[in-house]
Amino acid sequence: MTTIAELPPGFADKVLSAQSTFRSVMDAMARPGSVQRIVPMAGTPAPMMRATAAIALTLFDHDTPLWLDARMRESSDVLKWLKFHTGAPVVQDASVASFALIADAAALPALERFALGSNEYPDRSTTVILQVESLSAGRSYELRGPGIDGTARLQAAIRPADLFERLDINEALFPRGIDVVLVADDAVVAIPRTTRLVTKGS
Repeated sequence: MTTIAELPPGFADKVLSAQSTFRSVMDAMARPGSVQRIVPMAGTPAPMMRATAAIALTLFDHDTPLWLDARMRESSDVLKWLKFHTGAPVVQDASVASFALIADAAALPALERFALGSNEYPDRSTTVILQVESLSAGRSYELRGPGIDGTARLQAAIRPADLFERLDINEALFPRGIDVVLVADDAVVAIPRTTRLVTKGS
């Protein structure tokens, strides 16, 4: 059993690290498909990646209900770390979650299970943080949408392989929908609900 004292630490400098992480996430959202680095390092309970931990320390608090996939939920260290450092409540019902943390991307649930927002409050949707194998190697994706000059090329090893096809639901739902943040170690890429797949290479 891990005690509180043995849990991985949070940010060394809470304010500066949170500001830096927030800026990286906002840059990623403003420029979909672009790879942004999260510099501040925090201790990380497995199977949580470093950028996921930094985002949690920056964006989560007692008012942000979290949904965890089975791999995250099965880690008592993750549960204790999140409770100790963020106070965010972990919920069983994905449809009321502000954020979802996905460690086993291949087992990503149907996106319709998450909160999709409403026409009046489209921001009341779930942001899915999806840990992937790589954001620098793998299949090539060509993306378009607001924040992208023409098209953007993303090379990444992403599971599930049909992630972008699943995100097609966003087109019909707009302004409601699901925003996704892809994480690979300390790198992040945002796929906001307005971003569309143009082509997928091998």
